[in-house]
Amino acid sequence: MRSAEQFDAIGTRWTVRTPDPLDGVTLDRVHARIAGYDAVWSRFRADSLVARMARRPGVYGLPAEGVALLDLYDVLGERTDGAVSPLVGRSLERLGYDAAHTLVPSGPPVAAPRAADVLDRDGDRLVVREPVLLDVGAAGKGQLVDLVADVLAVCGVDDVLVDAGGDVLRRGGAGGGRSEPVRVGLQQPGDATRAVGVVELDDAAVCGSGVDRRAWGDGLHHVLDARTGAPTRDVVATWAVAGSAMVADGLATALFFAEPERLEVLFDLEYVVLHADGSARWSLGLPGEVFA
Repeated sequence: MRSAEQFDAIGTRWTVRTPDPLDGVTLDRVHARIAGYDAVWSRFRADSLVARMARRPGVYGLPAEGVALLDLYDVLGERTDGAVSPLVGRSLERLGYDAAHTLVPSGPPVAAPRAADVLDRDGDRLVVREPVLLDVGAAGKGQLVDLVADVLAVCGVDDVLVDAGGDVLRRGGAGGGRSEPVRVGLQQPGDATRAVGVVELDDAAVCGSGVDRRAWGDGLHHVLDARTGAPTRDVVATWAVAGSAMVADGLATALFFAEPERLEVLFDLEYVVLHADGSARWSLGLPGEVFA
């Protein structure tokens, strides 16, 4: 692709590649969509919907994307026996990954409450029975990648690659009769100059998660087991390939806690999982390779 727009948003670097440069109106719509999502789901700003839920119970209306996002969390929670949950925000905050980014723990981790104990949901209506701090980082950035691609499609740009900090979506590839698939490297944990493998994307997404991506202390990182509130230990990095970035992002987190077979029952998934002992596992249908 000949043209690339790069910018920073929601704490990560974005790259949008297209055959031709994007016009100003289209770029403004992209930035507005990202800002609108952040205004709802960010736990780092006091005026977000998430922040209001953390302060007081009540009945809250969800935006259109919220239904699909929380539906996915419900499925991933069931597949991981409760390890994946959007209710890990309090423990992240307590461990130092808070709105002020203090990166200094204020206490030990705390288990996330069971969603059924604190929330009721009927479509886009969310009843919060007690203050809760949501964190949708396990799938939210991937969903925003999808939403940005949707904005571009509405603007007539349907041959695109969107990369938000390594969550990569390719639309309009060879399967759409246009350009060739793209090759995406799988970064070795702790070394941005090396790759442990590569995948080819053609109208699909790849998202990765690693314990080194947001780490701030001895054993402290952002991938928490909701059942304990503590950072996971066995798996150090995962990648998931799926039809949408939201699903790929969520599955990359779920792979820290569930055997791939439990996820493959419900999702069209290809994956790579790296363990702390140096062993690796990947799917036979992976559209790429893992290096020895």
